[in-house]
Amino acid sequence: MIRSRGPAAALAALTVAVFALSACDANSTGDEKKSDGKIHKGGTLTVYTSQTEFPFEPAISQSLAVTSQGLVHRRLTTWDIRPGHQPKVVPDLATTTGTPSDGGRVWTYKLKDGLTFSNGKTITSQDIKYGIERSFAPELSGGLGYHKALLVGGSSYKGPYTGKQLASITTPDAKTIVFRLNSAYGDWPWIVSMPAFAPVPKSADTKPSTYGTKPVASGPYQVQSYHQGTSATLVRNPDWSAKTDSVRGAGPDKIVFKLGQEDTVAAQQLIGDSGEARSAFGADPVPPSQLKQITANASAKSRVALSDPGALVYLAMNTQHGILKDVRVRQAIEYGVDKRAFQLNAGGTQGGSVASTLITPGIPGRASYDLYKAPAAGDVAKAKQLLAQAGVRSGTLRLVTRNENTYVGQAEAVQQSLKNIGLTAKIVPLDVNAWTDAITNDQGNYDLTVASWQPDFPSANGNIQPLFASSQIGGGNYNLSRYSNATVDTLIDKATSTVDPTAAQQLWAQADRRIMQDAPVVPLLYSRNAFMRGSAVSNFDDSGFPNYPNYLRVSLSS
Repeated sequence: MIRSRGPAAALAALTVAVFALSACDANSTGDEKKSDGKIHKGGTLTVYTSQTEFPFEPAISQSLAVTSQGLVHRRLTTWDIRPGHQPKVVPDLATTTGTPSDGGRVWTYKLKDGLTFSNGKTITSQDIKYGIERSFAPELSGGLGYHKALLVGGSSYKGPYTGKQLASITTPDAKTIVFRLNSAYGDWPWIVSMPAFAPVPKSADTKPSTYGTKPVASGPYQVQSYHQGTSATLVRNPDWSAKTDSVRGAGPDKIVFKLGQEDTVAAQQLIGDSGEARSAFGADPVPPSQLKQITANASAKSRVALSDPGALVYLAMNTQHGILKDVRVRQAIEYGVDKRAFQLNAGGTQGGSVASTLITPGIPGRASYDLYKAPAAGDVAKAKQLLAQAGVRSGTLRLVTRNENTYVGQAEAVQQSLKNIGLTAKIVPLDVNAWTDAITNDQGNYDLTVASWQPDFPSANGNIQPLFASSQIGGGNYNLSRYSNATVDTLIDKATSTVDPTAAQQLWAQADRRIMQDAPVVPLLYSRNAFMRGSAVSNFDDSGFPNYPNYLRVSLSS
């Protein structure tokens, strides 16, 4: 079983808010400071975030490679994210993205010359091995855990604090590390870009519970201070060398994360663009309540970066429950859902674009298609025809949702669509914990839910396997449609084990189409995020995957 995320981040992935952006044409300004391509050196950058806990602990982190953790910790590989280009996996601490052998079951890495920690000591392969092993310890659980199921012996390993090592990770010498996997895995170069693959010197890990508040850094910044709930301050790591790092710009002299900032308050500070806020940006998307005010303010409008369509918002249909067991009923819902109404509820075209596939825009190899072509408002006649063929004239479906206005509104848009084709949706609002448990537990006592998914890395693997592999049903996993198809499972296994990226992409595209033939979900929108910056912030861009700003290249222009 591969869990793509721990509970907290998986929940975040499933509840990405769809923001009302129809009044704010944020990316049409042509503001050169948004992304001028130059890394300006100096100054203090402030980042406003609603998070209250912000330790730089790689073992528990679910941070994307281009966000906060990547400033302090390097990994074997990382992501090269630039405007107008597809995401690429590139070497970071390693000299290459990995050399496969044994048909993709074994991956070997050599470290670059001249790599040092912030304490001046040389980074070795043993430091990376130890860092990975720490992530298996129960006291450091919750981080991205793909590697735990992939590495031989990983399912039973409990970390280094028991005095044991993981035999499937070997270090023949100080600059070589070798991984042996249970089966071939073509996306392994993406896996080793995740936080757990940051080096950790064993000698510094004397108190694991607090290591993240003052870790030994391998990136361009080190933690100067950490005050939970208040702030985390990063300053330059004098032992980092740009000669070994082609991705991180290391522009600001200091980066201050202000924690526990209410998103509306942070947005108001950024709109005002005075004092500290001129050299700041918001880590949380712009709240809908601020967008009208931003539209009326030319300066503020020019400082909003609106992402390309990204995370998939979808209606999951429980394929193992009631009338939804019949594919004709599910296909009727595919035709009957009014995606235009759902899009308008989300803020129009700038809240997201109408979806028809499972693999999201920005993912290499994605194929665009629509198996259920219908007018934007749906094809009610076609839907009723399919229901008649299934012998269904009416029915009541249990639609579970989070008990918050945004999510209830989304559920109501689906409810109206179902009413149009003769089906009744009973909306069941739940608090966030109850909703998460309801949709991921083994019982599956629901018919429908609206969810959203952002892959952990830019491969179609991250779109398909966590949501549609039979192994991901129940048990806290995210196959919310409870979909099980042996042919699809075989395709997923084949695509996963294919080392050649182009061949793997073709298989993932094939799996996408094959899944949609069975209609376990209705793709609704590819959502968009809007982030705001101060006027002194440059290289601030969130286009393309992963639809978040690339922290590694943000700098200050004045």
